[in-house]
Amino acid sequence: MRRFYLCLGYGSLALGIVGIFLPILPTTPFVLLAAWCFARSNPALAERLYRHPRFGPLLTAWRDQRAIPRHAKIYALTTIALSYALILWLTESRILPVVLAAIMGSVALYIATRPTPRDHADVTLSDVRDR
Repeated sequence: MRRFYLCLGYGSLALGIVGIFLPILPTTPFVLLAAWCFARSNPALAERLYRHPRFGPLLTAWRDQRAIPRHAKIYALTTIALSYALILWLTESRILPVVLAAIMGSVALYIATRPTPRDHADVTLSDVRDR
């Protein structure tokens, strides 16, 4: 089972990295899945993700508080809105915008209703190092 989690972690991390460059592929869920898999297969790799200057604070806030920092919410919701606007502009289908509105709207609602970290400031890398 350890090997399975390790492979799934690497695959998820690879998809997360690809998602940085492809707007249709989300990054965050794959990085969260990678951290979860690495915690079960190779804790040293999980620790590297939690210490990463870009992903670490976000992962720590999610792991400890199930919270999303305000700047990450704004970025995610803006990206969702811009992606939907692009879909409306480019598609000629009548059903696709309706289906995507339901999916993207649900995701946006979920993101918007998550709490921000309790300290009202974004979680810092020093918080990760203290663990």
